[in-house]
Amino acid sequence: MSATLPNRPTPSTSSTPTKSNIGVIVAALLLSILMASMDNTIVATAMGTIVGDLGGLDKFVWVTSAYMVAEMAGMPIFGKLSDMYGRKRFFVYGLIIFMIGSALCGTAHSIIELSIYRAIQGIGGGALIPIAFTIMFDSVPLESRGKLGGLFGAVFGMSSIFGPLLGAYITDYIHWNWIFYINLPLGLLALVLIASFYKESHEHSKQRIDWGGAVTLVGAVICLMFALELGGKEYAWDSTFIIGLFAGFVVLVLAFIRIERRVAEPIISFAMFTKQLFGSSTLVAMFGGAAFITASVYIPIFIQGVLGGTATNSGLVLLPMMVGSVVTATLGGFLMNKISFRSIMIPSTLLLVVGSILLSTLNAESTRFIVTFYMVIVGLGIGASFSVLSNAAIHLFAPRQRGSATSTLNFVRSLGMTLGITIFGIIQSHSFANKMKEALSGNTASQGLSDMDPRSLLSPATRVQIPTDVLNKITSALSSSISYTFMWAIIPAVLALLFTFTMGGEKLDPHAEEGAPSGGH
Repeated sequence: MSATLPNRPTPSTSSTPTKSNIGVIVAALLLSILMASMDNTIVATAMGTIVGDLGGLDKFVWVTSAYMVAEMAGMPIFGKLSDMYGRKRFFVYGLIIFMIGSALCGTAHSIIELSIYRAIQGIGGGALIPIAFTIMFDSVPLESRGKLGGLFGAVFGMSSIFGPLLGAYITDYIHWNWIFYINLPLGLLALVLIASFYKESHEHSKQRIDWGGAVTLVGAVICLMFALELGGKEYAWDSTFIIGLFAGFVVLVLAFIRIERRVAEPIISFAMFTKQLFGSSTLVAMFGGAAFITASVYIPIFIQGVLGGTATNSGLVLLPMMVGSVVTATLGGFLMNKISFRSIMIPSTLLLVVGSILLSTLNAESTRFIVTFYMVIVGLGIGASFSVLSNAAIHLFAPRQRGSATSTLNFVRSLGMTLGITIFGIIQSHSFANKMKEALSGNTASQGLSDMDPRSLLSPATRVQIPTDVLNKITSALSSSISYTFMWAIIPAVLALLFTFTMGGEKLDPHAEEGAPSGGH
């Protein structure tokens, strides 16, 4: 390897595969993105069965938290390492770690074991998603990047909806451990294809790894994630433990900022945020992700709890949203060569705002058709962000910075979704509890129901045992709490729309990219 100074232009890490190889490489990357992003959601519908087999009801939250913490912490670190030492090496490492974690998850004998193995999975997932997008950007000519970006974005968005459906099917008809084992043949295929067909340049920059930034970033993410996951559940929000986690998060973030401003090659370069298009795209991704995940989480609860659908039906109702997101993700990819990123994102994000407003009008009398129609609007509103923002984020950055730019965008988007789930989850649970107490006060037949979880309370097995008049009050309280939550979710959707106006007038331009500076400082 040739060593270079931190701010000196370095040879591109990109490769120029033949046309016949590009199709194979893209297929491998799509498989990898689907696996890694879907593992955020595939466990959700199987969790009841897993807890039934392994026990540990009081610890099941760690199964999801461990994966998300490891994945989020790893994204910017692996993205930066891929810029410094090459994409292929760390992508292969990520695939291998992900498959090892998947195999171990299927053999878990306790919730604690499963949580540890999920963390291993998450480490691999943190490498796969950002590097897969970056390999695509490096490998394909710019005139094709829009179309492929749309395809990649569609798969990324589809995974959040397809995951719960696949998890429910595998759990019901095969066994829960196959939600992990299914990654092995898919991952092995992706590994063979990438190892055989992706030929990367061996010229890249050798730099000192920012260990201080890596440690403080991982520590900050761990403190924040566990505080959000455990607060209000296993520990009170004002408990010493939760306050300590938030305090640790603040201290570590301040330390991270201090370190990153001093090192030559930071994990997250704050200089990137001085570029208007990158900064705006990242904020749109964060706020749009928060609004989108709220709809993805609470529409199934509405279908199952209010309209009386089964768990499978509550997942299937998200399919129209998936179709909507695929349509605009693909359309956005095709339009990037013709009009500016901002011109695509403004009407798309406006649809997200409209969809969020419509969802806030749902009530116990809303029909399945109305819910489906609203979900299509939300899907159309979020789809373009999965393809357009990924391209906008790397626009005008040299190849040696693309991994860092892509991983930072995905990290911030994941953070927005996590904050959205937590904050709006608190709003919904408090609203539901208050409305239940109001609706059922003085009703002896409903004793003890107000403290139950709405998803277990209104499952088909239990709702048939509830008196009709009491059930009507519960469904009214649940629908009211969910619509109230959607009303609050309008805020991040509007913020996402406002930031789209600040994205500038850039579009995919080969001449602009040829003149992109190599340095980001």
